[in-house]
Amino acid sequence: MTLTVRDFRPSDAKAVADLRRAALPFLLATPQGVAWQVTSAPPAQRLRSLVAAHDGRVIGQINAGLLHDSSLPGQSAATPIVHPDHRGRGAGSALLADAEAHLTAAGATRLHARTVDDPGSLAFAARHGYRPTRRADFLRLALAQAALPPLPVALPPGVRLCTGADFGADPRPLYEADAEATADDEPGELAADAVTYPDWLRTTWENPDIDLGLTTVVTVDGEVAAYTLAATDNRGRHLTTMTGCRRAFRGRGLAELAKTDALHRAREAGCTEAFAGNAAANTDTAGTAAMRAIPHAFGYRRCGGEVWHVRELGRG
Repeated sequence: MTLTVRDFRPSDAKAVADLRRAALPFLLATPQGVAWQVTSAPPAQRLRSLVAAHDGRVIGQINAGLLHDSSLPGQSAATPIVHPDHRGRGAGSALLADAEAHLTAAGATRLHARTVDDPGSLAFAARHGYRPTRRADFLRLALAQAALPPLPVALPPGVRLCTGADFGADPRPLYEADAEATADDEPGELAADAVTYPDWLRTTWENPDIDLGLTTVVTVDGEVAAYTLAATDNRGRHLTTMTGCRRAFRGRGLAELAKTDALHRAREAGCTEAFAGNAAANTDTAGTAAMRAIPHAFGYRRCGGEVWHVRELGRG
C-alpha cells in the first residue's frame, strides 16, 4: 500500500469533487468547479494544487496559495481535505507539509487553514502548530419543504429585482457592490479587501458553479444596492456564497429581499436543499450581526461547523 503526493491533474477533477462531497457534505463540489479553481487562479496567487493518492486512488487534496487579494502582506491559505475512510494514515500531514514548503518559498509568513469542527480535526491542527482563531457554522435549509416568506406584491419606489445574468454586458456594478460588502463583512484577518476587477471576473463571475440566473441583485434607482450570489451543482443543491448590502442602503430590508427572491428562484428551478455559511466577525457590529441573522430567519439550521486556524511560517 503506497501513499503518494503529487500535483493535481485535470483528470483528477471528478475524483476530487467526489472526495470533497464525502469530506464536506455541507459544501458544493463539481468536477468543473474543481478544475476551474486551478486553471483560473491569478498568477499572483501562486496556487499549487496537490492530491494524495493511496494505491492510485485520490484520497486527499489541498490548494495552497497566497492571499494576494488581502491588503495584509504575507498571508496565505491551505486546508488539507482527506476522505473520512482514510484519515489517520498520514495523507493530511503529507499534503500540509508540501503546502507549507511551497508557501514559504513563495514568501508567505502566515498560513490560514480551516478544519471541520470535530475532535480529531482539531487535534490534527494542534499537532501541526496551528492555533484556532474563530468558529463558523454551516447551515442547511430543506428548501423543498421550507415555508419561505412571500415576495412583496409591490416593491418600494425605485427598487427592482434583477438577476446576475442581467449584468452580463457590464458586471462591474456588481463587482463594486461585492468588493464593498466583502471588505466590510468578512472577518478581518482574511478580508479580501484588495480584489481587482480582473481577478473578480476570473474568480467569481466566471466561476462555473455560480448560477447567474439564480443570483439575485436588488437595485435602487438603477444602482446595485444588495445581492445574493448563488452556486448550484445540478444535484438539487443550492449554496449562497455571499449575501451583501452596500453601506448606503443598509437598514431597509434589501438583503432580506435579495435572499427571499433567490430562494424562491432556486426552488422553482428544482433545488431541494439550500446551504449557507455563517462566520463570526472580529468585531461585531449591528450590520454584521443583522447579516448573520438572515439565514436563521429563513429557517436554516446548523448542519456542521468549521474552525479557522492560523500558523506563523518559518518559526518551526
